Amino acid sequence: MFERFTDRARDAVRRALEEARVEGQRPVGTEHLLLALLADDAGLASRVLADAGVRADDLRERVRRYTASGGAGLGDADAAALREIGIDLAAIVARIEQSFGPDALREAVPAPRRRWGRKRYLGGPFSPRSKKVLELSLREALRLRHRHIGTEHILLGVLREGHGLGALVLTESGIDLDDLRRRVELALRAQAA
Repeated sequence: MFERFTDRARDAVRRALEEARVEGQRPVGTEHLLLALLADDAGLASRVLADAGVRADDLRERVRRYTASGGAGLGDADAAALREIGIDLAAIVARIEQSFGPDALREAVPAPRRRWGRKRYLGGPFSPRSKKVLELSLREALRLRHRHIGTEHILLGVLREGHGLGALVLTESGIDLDDLRRRVELALRAQAA
């Protein structure tokens, strides 16, 4: 499938891998794909997102609220719910890190085991949702009768998947996903004319 990706789309996927690595997260999620699309100012997806009022720093902060939370894997809503019943998540995380060291709650990445004779698939660097987005980007390109997959197709894949953190932070920032889809398709028609 990656042979159909434009150089710009391949760069976006590489940037998503880097986004996840820098954040210390594994695997690459839909939010990393979205942030990578925004990083390419010259890409069609980035231009459409900017025209719709999407700001990278705003989305990055929204993503951080869901993923940071002291490494405990809980978002702000979960932490607030625990506070309501008298559990201070920040204090618990601090005590655990004091006892076991920083990043004690971060998921450990197991070393791959070698098996003789056959290779075992270990899941790869992409989450199931981001894999689905990349698959949907191909479907979007085929639906539009395009022979390539560009950044705009990856964005359409994020929108079509619709349930990942990428779509969630777009919705939270006031973006109507259907309207954004229409904007991408209009931009594609304008570019073809």
